[in-house]
Amino acid sequence: MKFALRYALLGSLVCGAAVAAEVPAVPNLGPDLPAVEVRCGEVGLALRRASQWTPSRIDFRGIPMTTQHSAYGTVLLFPEIGFIGTGHLENEPEPLDSLAWFLDGEEIFEPGSELAGKRFRFVRESTIRDFRLRCEIEVRDDLLFETTTLRADADVPLQLLYHFMHAWTPTVSAWLAGGGEDDPAGSSGGTFLDTEEEARKFHIRRRVDWVAVYEPVSGQFAVSRLLAAPESGGHVSKIWNVPGTYRKYYLKCFEKETVPAGFEGTWRMVTGFGAAAPEEWEDAARDLAAELSAHALEEG
Repeated sequence: MKFALRYALLGSLVCGAAVAAEVPAVPNLGPDLPAVEVRCGEVGLALRRASQWTPSRIDFRGIPMTTQHSAYGTVLLFPEIGFIGTGHLENEPEPLDSLAWFLDGEEIFEPGSELAGKRFRFVRESTIRDFRLRCEIEVRDDLLFETTTLRADADVPLQLLYHFMHAWTPTVSAWLAGGGEDDPAGSSGGTFLDTEEEARKFHIRRRVDWVAVYEPVSGQFAVSRLLAAPESGGHVSKIWNVPGTYRKYYLKCFEKETVPAGFEGTWRMVTGFGAAAPEEWEDAARDLAAELSAHALEEG
């Protein structure tokens, strides 16, 4: 009963694409606010109603490291249906089953537009057809933790599934990746160009343990390290270069595979941040990636 009373029903989800173009989609649960801004230490986070209460911006030291209005939740691509999940409401909505907000260990039943403390945790449960999702976000110790657990109630063929989208700002100029037997030290990297030849190109496109990006205007960088993933389904990291829009990170799984009935898997990622001169950021990112590996021993 406490769960049911947590929020008032805000209205029906907008399903039709034509209607969605005129009226912003309103999730079936959540506060009557356009967004909730969170700040813990040097890390900030915006959770936006229009993206079904998924993150829409990540800040470090008050500077946005991502675009302002993207959508970062789990998305599934179904054959002959299309995308469903998070900001993809063009085919059908993603009903929310529950939302829970915690600040410094205390649950908040009516969050305001701004939350600030030492530790923030947010738990979002939803249903997408035969899948049940539990997505948890935590900000603490100047780190961003993201954990997604997916359960399948039936055999479901998929074109693909992806988690942990980070729509890094289009001013991000370079990337670095490492992990695995072929590249443990993180020697794989490159630059993002705004040329016609490089537009909409995917980078990395392989299984790695961590990915880092550098933003030269602020001199800041981010390192995202995968802490846990199921044995099945695979996981391939990709960054999509869309000049002027974003350099968007994805963790892709279950490409052209069937998720079996009874499957339950958890993916967990931690993202840390730093600042360095252009000629020093790669070494700093490698050091941070090594530090972040210690969090693999923590429970999600």
